[in-house]
Amino acid sequence: MRKSAIAVLTLLAAACTADDLPEQERVIAPILTSEQAFDEFTYAKPLEARVTHVALDLDLDFEGKRVDGTATLDVQAAEGARELVLDSNGLMVGGVTDGQGNALEYTIGEADPGNAEKGEPITIQLGQSTGPNLQQVVIAYASAPEAEALQWLEPEQTAGGRYPFVFSQGQAILNRSWIPTQDSPGIRQTWEARITAPEPLTVVMSGISRGDPEEVENGRRAFEFVMDNSVPPYLIALAAGNIEFAEVGPRSGVWAEPETLQAAAEEVGDTEELIDAGVGLFGEYRWGRYDMIVLPPSFPYGGMENPTLTFLTPTFIAGDRSNNGLVAHELAHSWSGNLVTYSSWRDGWLNEGVTSYIENRISEQVYGADRAEQEYALSFADLEAMVEENGADSPLTAMRTPEGTSPFDTAGEAIYDKGTAFLKTVESVVGREAFDAWLTKWFDEHAFQPATSEMFLASLREDLVKGDAELEERLMLDEWVYGTGIPANVKRPDPAAFAEVDAAVTAYADTQAIPDAAEWRGWTAAEQRRFLAELPEEMSADQLAALDRALSLSQSGNNEVLFLWLQAALRNEYEPAVPQAREFLARVGRNKFVSPLFQALWDTGEWGQPIATGIYDETRGGYHSMTRGNVDKIVGRTSEAEAPAQ
Repeated sequence: MRKSAIAVLTLLAAACTADDLPEQERVIAPILTSEQAFDEFTYAKPLEARVTHVALDLDLDFEGKRVDGTATLDVQAAEGARELVLDSNGLMVGGVTDGQGNALEYTIGEADPGNAEKGEPITIQLGQSTGPNLQQVVIAYASAPEAEALQWLEPEQTAGGRYPFVFSQGQAILNRSWIPTQDSPGIRQTWEARITAPEPLTVVMSGISRGDPEEVENGRRAFEFVMDNSVPPYLIALAAGNIEFAEVGPRSGVWAEPETLQAAAEEVGDTEELIDAGVGLFGEYRWGRYDMIVLPPSFPYGGMENPTLTFLTPTFIAGDRSNNGLVAHELAHSWSGNLVTYSSWRDGWLNEGVTSYIENRISEQVYGADRAEQEYALSFADLEAMVEENGADSPLTAMRTPEGTSPFDTAGEAIYDKGTAFLKTVESVVGREAFDAWLTKWFDEHAFQPATSEMFLASLREDLVKGDAELEERLMLDEWVYGTGIPANVKRPDPAAFAEVDAAVTAYADTQAIPDAAEWRGWTAAEQRRFLAELPEEMSADQLAALDRALSLSQSGNNEVLFLWLQAALRNEYEPAVPQAREFLARVGRNKFVSPLFQALWDTGEWGQPIATGIYDETRGGYHSMTRGNVDKIVGRTSEAEAPAQ
């Protein structure tokens, strides 16, 4: 256990047993004493003083590219606690008071020189605490124009081209750049917000709207929201722009720019079925509504599971719902990740691996077993490729992330894909009925609480293994969670899932036999992706041209398929693909596509590096800070100063 945790255990003891401490506090506080719950990417000392509620009153300043206003924090302080430590990254603090308006002393510390992305601590002097008690702290502040969580878009960067847009992306540790709070996943908080924006822009947040907007001065409107369920702070999310709403079902709907709304609403038309499947499998949906927003293209992820308002990339829109596994995944977070959340970033698999497993089960319910098995086979192939590339003994292949690893530098295959394979394996050993009952119980018993790998395994052993030594040996639980590589007992996907496609892959490798165009069009998107992912690493220009002529790859309306085609073309220095890659990278900001394509260009050396530099000079300003950071590393830019003016 870390010294910082040990030092305050005596302070916590009184708080954990005090009769006047809320029940949820008595449950959560002991979890935070666990060594596995220690979060090295926060300055907070939650065992001394912990934020339990955040109330935001903010103005959106599109000209200054900042939010400006106050954050009122409810703080649970242990006996004798005199300081509240918050996370910040560039916040400009104007003053701090208590709930009665009395000034409180505060300092803003220096950033950790060995971990600049952690930001800097804000240390606030509290009033004398004589026992477990709730105090209130009010912080007047503004975010910096370069706040990493906020993406401010000029009108020309939107689909409509007339109005500006802003959205936030808090995961993993970016919300500290616009909200002064304890920005750690184990420190769950309820919240409320009043946000003003200039007309005619509409503000939406990851909470329940309190009604119609209120007209305020200077042509602005105020929007109010509340989240009564405690959530990890990275799930406080905001978007504002010229957006409209389309109802999908009684519990669901989608926001988007008017130019995108119809296509978005049609693409997410299965949402109510997906919700029903999740509820039928793993219990109550506890968030009220499940709305979505399709953001402008610069959004760096496929989706973000913000409660009541999933953020989605427009790149998932294919016109045939073939990429709706993305919606199933973000919905699955309503149980895994949002309801029960990892306590520290090192347990990322507890969110993403469990969620990917649930996604697959929901897809099976709605779209059928064949599609679900194909999606698992694609996931498993990615896992195998990552393990082969890094070596089975590499720490990168462990589900529990090595100490000191930035939450932005984790291997997705170890967290998402290995986590999925782990739960598939447990299910295959203990049986689906028993496993579903256990997983539902896990969510029920740990709802709105942080969790650790240790807790997950303890629950498995208590409710499923039950001391059965032979079953314990067959499951290999510790090897899965703490070990490297792929354990020998893994439940592999059914080889028949892609039998036809794999035969076509072999035929192409042997004789360059290209699938018939009609056959290709009859394949699922997963089957097309499988074929393209298995293409030879080295291909000639003639071979690439023949594939494109026969299969119209460069004309695909599915961005997942188009990306794989461009990746194969660029790594083989195929000149005809360069204009399309330039256009694709200019309209798409999803890091899953952007970084690999720049990497493919860069890895070719003399041919591709000037192309990559030229495209990046044109597109960099439209990417989110996370995507920019990744591509900066690829092309050798180490600072903002090296970027061209936009």
